Amino acid sequence: MAEARRIALKNLAEITDAEDAAITADAVADPDNPPADDLIRRRGRPPLENGKRPVKLRLDPDVIEHFRASGPGWQTRMNDALREAAGLKKAG
Repeated sequence: MAEARRIALKNLAEITDAEDAAITADAVADPDNPPADDLIRRRGRPPLENGKRPVKLRLDPDVIEHFRASGPGWQTRMNDALREAAGLKKAG
Protein backbone atom coordinates (compact mmCIF):
# COMPACT_ATOMS: atom_id res chain seq x y z
CA MET A 1 0.00 0.00 0.00
CA ALA A 2 2.83 2.39 0.81
CA GLU A 3 4.34 1.76 -2.63
CA ALA A 4 1.03 2.50 -4.37
CA ARG A 5 0.70 5.74 -2.41
CA ARG A 6 4.25 6.77 -3.35
CA ILE A 7 3.56 6.11 -7.04
CA ALA A 8 0.25 7.99 -6.92
CA LEU A 9 1.86 11.03 -5.27
CA LYS A 10 4.70 10.95 -7.82
CA ASN A 11 2.21 10.85 -10.70
CA LEU A 12 0.17 13.65 -9.14
CA ALA A 13 3.27 15.81 -8.83
CA GLU A 14 4.00 15.32 -12.53
CA ILE A 15 0.60 16.66 -13.71
CA THR A 16 0.94 20.04 -15.42
CA ASP A 17 -1.34 22.98 -14.69
CA ALA A 18 -2.94 22.54 -18.13
CA GLU A 19 -3.65 18.85 -17.48
CA ASP A 20 -5.07 19.70 -14.05
CA ALA A 21 -7.33 22.37 -15.59
CA ALA A 22 -8.55 19.93 -18.25
CA ILE A 23 -9.29 17.23 -15.66
CA THR A 24 -11.13 19.74 -13.48
CA ALA A 25 -13.17 21.06 -16.43
CA ASP A 26 -14.16 17.51 -17.43
CA ALA A 27 -15.15 16.67 -13.85
CA VAL A 28 -17.28 19.82 -13.50
CA ALA A 29 -19.00 19.15 -16.84
CA ASP A 30 -19.89 15.56 -15.85
CA PRO A 31 -23.50 15.50 -14.52
CA ASP A 32 -22.79 12.22 -12.70
CA ASN A 33 -19.89 13.80 -10.82
CA PRO A 34 -21.12 16.86 -8.89
CA PRO A 35 -18.52 18.93 -7.02
CA ALA A 36 -17.98 17.74 -3.45
CA ASP A 37 -19.26 21.10 -2.13
CA ASP A 38 -22.72 20.14 -3.40
CA LEU A 39 -22.58 16.86 -1.49
CA ILE A 40 -21.40 18.19 1.86
CA ARG A 41 -24.22 19.21 4.16
CA ARG A 42 -23.72 21.32 7.21
CA ARG A 43 -24.77 19.87 10.54
CA GLY A 44 -27.01 21.55 13.03
CA ARG A 45 -29.62 24.20 12.68
CA PRO A 46 -29.42 26.75 9.87
CA PRO A 47 -28.04 30.08 11.10
CA LEU A 48 -30.64 32.61 12.21
CA GLU A 49 -30.65 36.10 10.76
CA ASN A 50 -30.43 37.66 14.24
CA GLY A 51 -29.10 34.70 16.21
CA LYS A 52 -27.65 34.94 19.67
CA ARG A 53 -23.90 35.26 20.09
CA PRO A 54 -21.81 33.37 22.62
CA VAL A 55 -19.95 35.57 25.10
CA LYS A 56 -17.75 35.08 28.12
CA LEU A 57 -19.27 36.81 31.09
CA ARG A 58 -18.17 36.79 34.71
CA LEU A 59 -21.09 36.69 37.11
CA ASP A 60 -21.41 36.21 40.83
CA PRO A 61 -21.92 32.55 41.77
CA ASP A 62 -25.19 33.24 43.60
CA VAL A 63 -26.65 34.92 40.50
CA ILE A 64 -25.82 31.90 38.36
CA GLU A 65 -27.17 29.47 40.95
CA HIS A 66 -30.40 31.49 41.21
CA PHE A 67 -31.09 31.05 37.51
CA ARG A 68 -29.80 27.45 37.31
CA ALA A 69 -32.04 26.45 40.20
CA SER A 70 -35.07 27.34 38.08
CA GLY A 71 -34.28 24.39 35.80
CA PRO A 72 -33.88 23.99 32.03
CA GLY A 73 -34.13 27.23 30.10
CA TRP A 74 -32.26 29.20 32.73
CA GLN A 75 -30.05 30.91 30.16
CA THR A 76 -33.09 32.15 28.26
CA ARG A 77 -34.60 33.44 31.52
CA MET A 78 -31.31 35.18 32.33
CA ASN A 79 -31.32 36.76 28.86
CA ASP A 80 -34.91 37.94 29.42
CA ALA A 81 -33.94 39.46 32.81
CA LEU A 82 -31.00 41.28 31.22
CA ARG A 83 -33.23 42.61 28.43
CA GLU A 84 -35.72 43.88 31.01
CA ALA A 85 -32.95 45.49 33.09
CA ALA A 86 -31.64 47.20 29.96
CA GLY A 87 -35.13 48.46 29.03
CA LEU A 88 -35.28 46.41 25.83
CA LYS A 89 -38.36 44.76 24.37
CA LYS A 90 -38.53 40.99 24.49
CA ALA A 91 -37.05 39.53 21.29
CA GLY A 92 -39.19 37.46 18.96
